[in-house]
Order: sequence, then C-alpha cells, then structure tokens
Amino acid sequence: MFRNYFANSKSLLFQLCCKRYLNNTVASVTKIHREIYTRMYPTKVVLPNGASINIRYHEPRKIIKLPLDLSLLSDEEKKIRLDRRKPKKKVKIAETIEDNFNAKKYLKYLKKK
Repeated sequence: MFRNYFANSKSLLFQLCCKRYLNNTVASVTKIHREIYTRMYPTKVVLPNGASINIRYHEPRKIIKLPLDLSLLSDEEKKIRLDRRKPKKKVKIAETIEDNFNAKKYLKYLKKK
C-alpha cells in the first residue's frame, strides 16, 4: 500500500514541479531547430541548357539553378558569359549649364523700406 502511495506521489510531484506548458503559441515564436527537414518540398530545377524540371527537395527552396560548365562552350560564348559577369561601367554625363542670370536686372522690383 505504501509503495503505491510513494510511486503515485513521485509522479504527481514530477507533474506539478516539472511540467512544461508547450502549445501552438510557444512553437510559433521560434523556428524548428533541425538540420534535416522531414517534409519534401516542391522545387523547380533549372538545367544549364535552360530546361526546367520539378523535383521534391528536402529544404524549402523555390528554384535551384545549376551552374553552367564553361569548358563546354566555344571561345566566343565563353567571352560573352564572362563579360556579363563583370560589373557594368557607369556612364557619367557631364552637362554644362549656361548661367546667364543677372540679379541686377531684378533690383527694380524689390521694395525698399
């Protein structure tokens, strides 16, 4: 009889002292801390030739673009691709504005106090 009493009191004591109140509001405050997602997400993969296929991916990605192998391209295409990667030079337009404003011309319109 005493054994059942102590066994029940331990579980009751554990439930009262050490109970964590986890619910949907606690889960919405933080992200899920796991490296591998159990769910598979629909993702579009774009191949180097421009074709695209739909796959199921383990991370939530919208689109994955595979890199292009430059060794398979011709010299002209390779040069065009490499030129596109370089930052474009900004064109500076220097305009000269003629300033022929004469303030003395408008002195007659000022009122003297």
